Amino acid sequence: MREIARNALTHVLGAKEGEHLLVVTDEQRIEIGNAFYEAGDRLNLEGRLFVLEDSERPLGHLPKDLRKALEGADVMVSVFVGYPEETPFRVELLKTAAKAGLRTGHGPGISDDMMLEGAMRVDFQELAAIGDGLVERLAGAVRAHLTSPAGADIWFTTQGRVFESDVRIEQGAFGNLPNGEVRVAPVETEVQGTLVCDSTIGDLGTVPSPVTFEVVSGKLTSIRGDDQKLIDRIEELTSIDDEASIIGELGIGINPEARVIGNILEDEKAVGTVHVAFGNNIEMGGKNGSRTHRDFHVLKPTLTIEFQDGQTRDIIIDGNMVD
Repeated sequence: MREIARNALTHVLGAKEGEHLLVVTDEQRIEIGNAFYEAGDRLNLEGRLFVLEDSERPLGHLPKDLRKALEGADVMVSVFVGYPEETPFRVELLKTAAKAGLRTGHGPGISDDMMLEGAMRVDFQELAAIGDGLVERLAGAVRAHLTSPAGADIWFTTQGRVFESDVRIEQGAFGNLPNGEVRVAPVETEVQGTLVCDSTIGDLGTVPSPVTFEVVSGKLTSIRGDDQKLIDRIEELTSIDDEASIIGELGIGINPEARVIGNILEDEKAVGTVHVAFGNNIEMGGKNGSRTHRDFHVLKPTLTIEFQDGQTRDIIIDGNMVD
């Protein structure tokens, strides 16, 4: 686990000898937190371990002592249990870290299994090449059309927005650990159609049956499904503020080691899958300033891209990446 953490610090976060590393963890993920802390020590980083107390969870805001701990750090790794109610805290943590110029590897919901058997085992340098290649292929994209066997049929406008990858985390930016996606902040007011999540919802796990979302002018207008308790929960989480129900992200999984296991942190990185989020996208170059961000995962999608020059290109067909 230490070796994997060291590779992530080196190849994803670009940690350099003498920099200050802040590891934010909790009592349930302390072994992963310790692995990053010890890996940082072996890289001659100045390290600090900050442990969130279970008795204070779920957190609604960034604690003052954690805000202070960010001061002077160059790199932050956040590896803790992901609570659905904590997205406002996590958004605030990432915004504060970005404003301070930190490079952040963010892993809410990460597990030992992800570290030892799943997406964190990827060759990060190989992943960087995959991400760079897909971003290059998507340059000049103006529209995206997503369909799926479960019934998704939704259009996104991406003109004026840039697809980016999380394969390298630069100063003042963040990406997930495990990483492995290419994403864009679609034009918030110009998304139309039906999204069907037949896999995983961020922090809520695997859906028992597909959940259907109607989107009009970028806003979530209705949610349908067989499990009313789940529908009520989704409605609650997408109404935290006025922008929580506004489109935030279109993402493509590219990590060849990622599996679909019922945890969005890894599921959304699986090759040939797509995820769509509602909520905050400011750090992706969007205009949605919500206090929350919620991902919805789609299996076996077909994703077609239209470009400025009028060409159309399939990026994924029925869950298979197109070369």
